[in-house]
Amino acid sequence: MTDRFQALRLFARVAHTGSFSAAGRELGLSQPSASRIVAELEKELGAALVIRTTRAVKLTETGSDYLARIEPILALLDEADHAARGGGELRGLLRIGMSSSFSVREVIPRLPAFLAQHPHLRVGLKVSDVRQDLVTEGLDLVFRLGALVNSTTIARKLGQGPRLVAASPAYLRAAPVLQSPSDLAAHRVILGPGGLGPDALQFAKSGRRVSVQVDGRLSVDANEAAIAAALAGLGLTVTSLWACRAELERGDLVRVLSDWTMEPIDLHAIFPAARVSKPSARAFADYFGRELRRAKAIA
Repeated sequence: MTDRFQALRLFARVAHTGSFSAAGRELGLSQPSASRIVAELEKELGAALVIRTTRAVKLTETGSDYLARIEPILALLDEADHAARGGGELRGLLRIGMSSSFSVREVIPRLPAFLAQHPHLRVGLKVSDVRQDLVTEGLDLVFRLGALVNSTTIARKLGQGPRLVAASPAYLRAAPVLQSPSDLAAHRVILGPGGLGPDALQFAKSGRRVSVQVDGRLSVDANEAAIAAALAGLGLTVTSLWACRAELERGDLVRVLSDWTMEPIDLHAIFPAARVSKPSARAFADYFGRELRRAKAIA
């Protein structure tokens, strides 16, 4: 009989990836071996856990219930292994979700130092500008920007980052004067994911608050597209400092209305509530938060 915990770990990954091949690769197994191990587990239990099709592997109702019951056990086993090793050495696979722009600009540049500290740890990044679900996508940690919605997760606030308005020097040279938020009405504004939507923009200065409703000819649903549009001189963009720090430092974009403040953007580390969070997930969230504070990227 295959090692029981190996079988349970494999089944959990098959459930989340929907693939024997993908789950097998994560655990160093071939597709036939992964399929055989799950079949042996089903035989021992006397119940079908998965439905095998030519396109994907789906859970049966029994399989879904079984997954919900074993995942807390697997998480506790990871925690016990970590404690037995003295709490320093991290192993296994850490699955992290985040937006594409945040991954490229903030997370990936900080990965080498963390992985050098933990040579036995593997990391899988789930990069998407669509809000990710930890449970259905089998993620151990998600970095989420902006307001949180009610969910079955545990959230730890890492800090806040400034929200700002920026444009290219070429656009500003040809555009109307911009001295106060009310002047935005005469400008082209790129409607993007950095905080622009149906609600008005809120600005504050010396205790005075101003609300401005803006419109634009161009709307995008990804941060990198909004930054590219601003660089091309298509208008002003409202975004976070994380999203355009490099462009501001190079002078490719210029911050405007800098004497006015906008509501900052919260950064949270999100963990699944249904199970004990992995030691590696907690460790990376701690490390990443420290690095952002050191770089003064969050307050």
